[in-house]
Amino acid sequence: MDHATYCAELVRKFDYQRYLSVLYAPSDKRAGLLAIYAFSLEVARIRELVSEALPGQMRLQWWRDALTGEGHGAVKDNPVAGALLETIGAFDLPREPLLNLLDAREFDLFNDPMPDQETLEGYAGETSSSLIQLAALILDRTLSGTAFADACGHGGVAYAMVGLVRALPWHAARQQCFLPQDLLERHGVSMVQMHRGEMTPELGAALREVLVHAQMHYDKAISAMASVSIEAGAAFLPVMLVPKQIDRLSREKMDYLQPLESEGPLRSHISMWRAVRRLRSVMQPA
Repeated sequence: MDHATYCAELVRKFDYQRYLSVLYAPSDKRAGLLAIYAFSLEVARIRELVSEALPGQMRLQWWRDALTGEGHGAVKDNPVAGALLETIGAFDLPREPLLNLLDAREFDLFNDPMPDQETLEGYAGETSSSLIQLAALILDRTLSGTAFADACGHGGVAYAMVGLVRALPWHAARQQCFLPQDLLERHGVSMVQMHRGEMTPELGAALREVLVHAQMHYDKAISAMASVSIEAGAAFLPVMLVPKQIDRLSREKMDYLQPLESEGPLRSHISMWRAVRRLRSVMQPA
């Protein structure tokens, strides 16, 4: 299996929304998009593959060395690393966002709480907004400026916040908490109950506040995207799914500690097609 096929299968299996978004990109850009999405997945899954922090830190350092040219052995034999390095060269991508993503993912290896909203937004920016930025640059290398930065920044934070709310059942089961500690304390949320899988009104109130913040960032992203060319549209397609996810997560008597039922392939395709239509009404013609 060649590198591009491996990345495509990885993204299709573990991040179906982004996989579908790539299908709306020009054919000559798809392999590059899949490479950076596969890289993000490989790094995000490190916590699931190690039993303690040190092996996870070693894996993160392997990726840093691969990106900075200090890797030992046949780095390019790793299909994701090989595809990523080819993509960086082909599209002249900056490496700093990728290195910052690796630094941010070190948080995943520990069970420390996310201290506050500002820290959460910084984490979301490094792990989610950076992917949108790099994907958009693959699609249109001329992009720059405040509007572009705001579209990527706010869009990524909105997408990540919704994702963290959806992932709460898995995070709680392994004693992790990506929700701001000051927010949980303000609402009187019991970490012990949350980690035991016990849904409480206090936890519901805290999560609905997180969703309010996600909606705020989404609205700001949409305003900024009005000044970004539709040529980069495929990079922003996952963001267009945020309102639907917020609606699903805001249902009355929602048990946030139970996994939200995933959409089937057909429904996912329909949701993405609708996202494309909304996107075309927001972004500038090329």
